[in-house]
Amino acid sequence: MERGGAGRRTRAGHPRRDRRARRPPDNPAVRLAVAAAALSLVTAVSGPSAFAAGSPGPYAFTDGAPSVPGATSATDAERLEPGRTYRSSLPRDGRLYYRLDLDATSTAYVSATAVPAAGTTVAATDGLRISVQDARGTSCSIQAARFGASRSPHPVAAWGARETSPGHTLCQGAGTYYALIERIGADNSSSDTWPLELAAFSEPPLRNTGATTAPESWNSASPEPVTGRAAERAGGAGFAAASTIGPGAWRTRIRPGQTLFYQVPVDWGQQPNATAELDGASEGSGYVSGALTLSLYNPVRGRVEEAYAGYSGRQTTAGLAPLPPVAHANRHGFADQVKSLRFAGFHYLVVHLAAQTAERFGEGPHGLTLRVRVDGTARPGPDYAGRSEPVRLFDVTAHDRAAAAPAGAADGTAALRTLAAGGIGAGTVLLAVLGVWTAVARRGTGSSGTPGASQGAGRGPDGSGGPHRRVSAQKPTA
Repeated sequence: MERGGAGRRTRAGHPRRDRRARRPPDNPAVRLAVAAAALSLVTAVSGPSAFAAGSPGPYAFTDGAPSVPGATSATDAERLEPGRTYRSSLPRDGRLYYRLDLDATSTAYVSATAVPAAGTTVAATDGLRISVQDARGTSCSIQAARFGASRSPHPVAAWGARETSPGHTLCQGAGTYYALIERIGADNSSSDTWPLELAAFSEPPLRNTGATTAPESWNSASPEPVTGRAAERAGGAGFAAASTIGPGAWRTRIRPGQTLFYQVPVDWGQQPNATAELDGASEGSGYVSGALTLSLYNPVRGRVEEAYAGYSGRQTTAGLAPLPPVAHANRHGFADQVKSLRFAGFHYLVVHLAAQTAERFGEGPHGLTLRVRVDGTARPGPDYAGRSEPVRLFDVTAHDRAAAAPAGAADGTAALRTLAAGGIGAGTVLLAVLGVWTAVARRGTGSSGTPGASQGAGRGPDGSGGPHRRVSAQKPTA
């Protein structure tokens, strides 16, 4: 990260102080102490995922997410609270129930992310299915997510909903509902239990009935590819740990079997699009079908679109199909891609490189470039009669856009945001660094004997304030 700074000006009428008096003595032991404290700070700020970038690792579950067991019958189902994220598990022949206590006006969403372990065997048809049902067993929605052409174990997510918008006659009214999660797949797949991450969300109704027809046409031409120099930004290891990016080109590295998560702020009226480019390999030969997978998920972790590309050792690209602008009325459309783009907020780009790529082209890491477009002018959102859970889930703020910028001040903002997320641990290390520096500076001041040098010698940078941290789908506390 590069940081720019301007030199200080001497105020008129005040003598210039001796800058040398403010510097600590050139003591090797002191320099070692300061460097060690600074290294601790970097470790606390960056977190394990930053140092493990480019290495396949476990899925990053939401910090502090409580465990909730799935029940084999609706009678014993545990409750999922809107706005929160949970951990659970799905056995080989699992059919698990979770309870939802819903009001009569809000639309409820449940997302389930299955995380099979690396090295397990999965088929293209393996995956999970989620359905939301009322107390009588009537299905409100059903959706499945499969590993598809990659045939490689990686996180896959499916979503279900109980909708209250006009045009829906089933599953209306307040009461008890259930999310049923089932494992689907081939007989010769691994029989190990899959860890699950469950997230529940709620969307308030509109004050006045909005449009009940999805847009019939939009700019569906393939967008021009993003050009220009790519900015470095490592991906996260889960929805909750997704790295923020925006329009532009982004560069990182990925190993076979690894899955990277990014979040992109997309406002009302805007069209998201992206391509993933995998660099050519420096060794090996052959061909891997479905090696590169690029998926787009909406703010409630519902899959919007997915693209695959095979790999022969030469540069290859997987690109999303043209999508409509985000609009509340899209939920009334027929195609899943349209219905999924129903609200603004952070949308997730998830990239997976199939594990079997290592067999032909080595462990890597391989260079990866994401080219992201967000077209269209942001428009005012719908007039919601209440708030979402988690709050501000469907908002895009100026801070979100700043965090998604590729360079300059946005890098500093991202660093501060990460520091804030680190909590007391990082703050404690920061105080330690400043404490060491201040003590050394005072020692140097005391020995210098320079008049006026003690004035401001112990003054450190202003540590007050910090960026507002937006609560969103990736931390629906998480």
